[in-house]
Amino acid sequence: MRIVAGEYSSRRIEAPKGKTTRPTLDKVREAVFSSLGGYLDDGMFLDLYAGSGANGLEAVSRGASGAVFVDVSRGAVEVIRRNIRTLGCEDRCRVLPVSEKKALLKLREEKAKFRYVYLDPPYEKQINEEILGLLQEYDILEEDAVVVIESLKEDVYAERIGALACYRKAVYGITAIHYYRLEKEGGETE
Repeated sequence: MRIVAGEYSSRRIEAPKGKTTRPTLDKVREAVFSSLGGYLDDGMFLDLYAGSGANGLEAVSRGASGAVFVDVSRGAVEVIRRNIRTLGCEDRCRVLPVSEKKALLKLREEKAKFRYVYLDPPYEKQINEEILGLLQEYDILEEDAVVVIESLKEDVYAERIGALACYRKAVYGITAIHYYRLEKEGGETE
């Protein structure tokens, strides 16, 4: 695995061993970040179910002001921390070794705000619509936030979840990427 573009372009990172983590393929990550504009204009990135941390590290490489990585797996957390050290971006990264719901509660208490959120849970354990609801309920999304869900191509999600509206879907092999944007009151997108 490698970082695709930006400050750490072509730098190699490791993935957790075993079959419990399914890293996002480089080509899918490239397509997602191209869809987000290629380079991110500051803003914090939340990498839920981070696995190797590749998505959050790609975001930092491409201009995000920082990233928070959430994973409950001890092995994944160790790999994320090693990858952060390998790239030398400890000052812009934070790892929360807890479940997604505990992490969101903690971030709400801290009044954290995110411009980008990436959800890539194990395919068989997805609660993405619930998480989209909690992101809004806990008020941790910036006004112009984009939430990306990686899932199986057969998975179907509501076009709208609260103020989050699905504005794009793309399929890569067995993987689907769903893009949601936070809308202003009255239905206008940011």
